[in-house]
Amino acid sequence: MAIIKSTYQGPPAYLFNGHLETIIPSLFRKVSDVNYSREKIDTPDGDFLNLDWSKVGSEKLLIISHGLEGDSERHYVKGLVKLFNSSKIDVLVWNNRSCGGEINLRPMLYHHGASYDLDTTITHVLNSCMYKEIFLTGISMGGAQTLKYLGEKGADLPSEIKRAAVYSTPCNLLSSAATLKFRSNAFYKNRFLGKLKAKIRAKAIQFPDLIDLDLLEKVTDFDSFDTLFTAKLHGFKDAEDFYKSVSADNWMPDIAIPTLVINALNDPLLGPDCYPVELATSKRELTLEMPKRGGHTGFVFSGNEFTWAEYRLQEFLLDQSLA
Repeated sequence: MAIIKSTYQGPPAYLFNGHLETIIPSLFRKVSDVNYSREKIDTPDGDFLNLDWSKVGSEKLLIISHGLEGDSERHYVKGLVKLFNSSKIDVLVWNNRSCGGEINLRPMLYHHGASYDLDTTITHVLNSCMYKEIFLTGISMGGAQTLKYLGEKGADLPSEIKRAAVYSTPCNLLSSAATLKFRSNAFYKNRFLGKLKAKIRAKAIQFPDLIDLDLLEKVTDFDSFDTLFTAKLHGFKDAEDFYKSVSADNWMPDIAIPTLVINALNDPLLGPDCYPVELATSKRELTLEMPKRGGHTGFVFSGNEFTWAEYRLQEFLLDQSLA
């Protein structure tokens, strides 16, 4: 479609840079009155996924993919759940393997390219439910998984899936990963690494011959972690091979339904190649919106329960003119 001018006017004055716009909502934002019904499904390789449902009796469904080390309880997920439920839309949040409070069974965990588990989730929905319209959304890593899935399916995408929208999304994983080397991003690097190391320690209990915990304790950066653990557990050569192999922009040219990508220009976790300007200019199915402000999964509205990004996704996904 196009590159469009964003309507986001920016956050409250006290959130005066991209880091504060990112960190303050992540630590302090709460969304109340969201209740889930959990369903556990099997994966084709002998593992499981936990699906969290919030139903209001609709013929329409929103499927949400969460971010790195997130789950269905994250504020940015529950905000979307509550907002779309208020619009009489059922919502399903799928938790990546090892996320959502339960460690998975297989040696592998999850990653930005784990669109196969989104595919398993959607296949289950199509086989067991009777939704007339399905919308996909993803935040950060979940956005990358969503874009990759859409491109992989291309013109063969199930007809029930009508539109998709993602935000704060690392469209190019190599470019995004490079930002975690910046001194200014040490907070994010340390937070993510700490959580992921805890997952690897849990894997070491399950598979003691597979995990070298002494080596894990020496890891201080993502390149090392992804080379020694992510790549090893998921069948890649090293971190660079992993980043290049699973990056969503490998598949985005084949997306075949109206899809919105919202990436703030001051997002501290997105590198230059995470803004698919050239593709959006030439591809009618893709709309790119690049607000000057917003941070990473921020987009705060002063005094409002929901964020601008959540309202914007609702507006795009439920726009009848795109039908």
